[in-house]
Amino acid sequence: MRFFNTEGPVRAGEHYLLPPLTRWDLEEVLALIEQKKYLLLHAPRQTGKTSCLLALMAYLNQQDRYRALYVNIEGAQSAREQVEQGMAIVCSALGRAAKLYLDDARPGDWCRAEGREIAAGDRFVALLEYWAGADSQPLVLLLDEVDALIGDTLIALLRQLRAGYPQRPQAFPNTVILCGVRDLRDYRIHARSEAAPITGGSAFNIKAESLRLGDFSEAETRTLLQEHTQETSQVFTPEALQQVWTLTQGQPWLVNALAYQACFRSPEGRDRTRPIDAAMIDAAKEHLILNRVTHLDQLADKLREERVRRIIEPMLAGESLDSVPLDDRDYLVDLGLLRRAVGGGLEIANPIYREVLPRMLALGPQDSLPQISPTWLDDQGRLDLEALLAAFLDFWRQHGEPLLKSAPYHEIAPHLVLMAFLHRVVNGGGTLEREYAIGAGRMDLCLRYGAVTLGIELKVWRDGRPDPLARGLDQLDGYLAGLGLNSGWLVLFDRRSGQPPIAERTSVAEALSPDGRCIQVIRA
Repeated sequence: MRFFNTEGPVRAGEHYLLPPLTRWDLEEVLALIEQKKYLLLHAPRQTGKTSCLLALMAYLNQQDRYRALYVNIEGAQSAREQVEQGMAIVCSALGRAAKLYLDDARPGDWCRAEGREIAAGDRFVALLEYWAGADSQPLVLLLDEVDALIGDTLIALLRQLRAGYPQRPQAFPNTVILCGVRDLRDYRIHARSEAAPITGGSAFNIKAESLRLGDFSEAETRTLLQEHTQETSQVFTPEALQQVWTLTQGQPWLVNALAYQACFRSPEGRDRTRPIDAAMIDAAKEHLILNRVTHLDQLADKLREERVRRIIEPMLAGESLDSVPLDDRDYLVDLGLLRRAVGGGLEIANPIYREVLPRMLALGPQDSLPQISPTWLDDQGRLDLEALLAAFLDFWRQHGEPLLKSAPYHEIAPHLVLMAFLHRVVNGGGTLEREYAIGAGRMDLCLRYGAVTLGIELKVWRDGRPDPLARGLDQLDGYLAGLGLNSGWLVLFDRRSGQPPIAERTSVAEALSPDGRCIQVIRA
């Protein structure tokens, strides 16, 4: 029986799949190969790049016009900037791949017989010259994980490809496709002898095109899910199909992971007579997030990078990105963390990532929380909003100051501490949803616990800006209207310099919003 794949390239006999060659413009790729072009293919991790390269290799070899070879050179990353070792690994990987996929021992034999006698700076180009000259068909070389290489090793690879380029196709590959997460413009590489970075353009200016592998469309997402229905007769309800698309926006790994968890891991989903419904998809999402599966954990790990922080921190605070370099914004798009919206502007790529990012950032404060008695629950275990407010005020006055230091992003430390507290509230019995956007000037939280729903808006009062109360009340009206609520909390974090300690300045008062809603205004 086939299943949804979440590890490695797809295999037609084992996995539900969309034919990989339909995911990019094959005619364009074939035309570029015909023109002897050198290309880049880039996309975020676990979107199907390797599957596409393997399918292209198989297609070209079946046509019997080109000799195509896929080679994963990620192993050379371990060499760091030791060019001798790195290029030996690259050449060895090519030799093994040629034997595996083409049953061609010549590259491997050359590496053993002659490759060690040639300087590292010429070894790769010499191997390709030998192999291309010895083969009657033009070579198409598909190099995967190229941007995993580091510094001088990456420079050596790119410059050797550039050196042999004029000799194609008789004495060098007809076409080379470099594949990785990042576009060539972001191959930020340094030679140890050079202080300034050598950009990808200067080290590999023979690139003709950069092709990007996109996410699934909504139709493709449904087609993939219905592969399961065709094989097992277990249907997805229309609401479940829509929820998968809404949560993932077609990110291939997320689509497969949600469906795999719902259909193959959950007890309800393994009952093939039971339809997969939206609640099961939501439960699958929670499972992936709570278990910090590798894909999401790797994503969260990127939050430690300074160039990622420079964008995600103001986004979570609702600030603008006017001062953020374009290269940093493009980098996050390449990583798949952000996407450019149809109407313009940047946004988090999908709702699951939008939820994961603040959750992961709040783990530090969450792990640092003291023991808190759940005084916000009544005798029947229902959430009491008045008791919750009193508990938060007491918690904030006692623990807010030291907990702010445990937050990884200083500018949104109050947001993260509050979310850590609320996660303790909803733990096992509710949910906490977040909304934020560039330039909104706020973060909105929706706490759901049983029959109780609480809408919260967070705003920051910074130096040189007016009191955000009036604007916050107006914005909160719109948020509460969308939730169908007549009351909520407005939390104003005073981050101006020279303020009294948190214990002294924290207060609460009631206010009416412009539309007459009763708002608890918490000044923290």
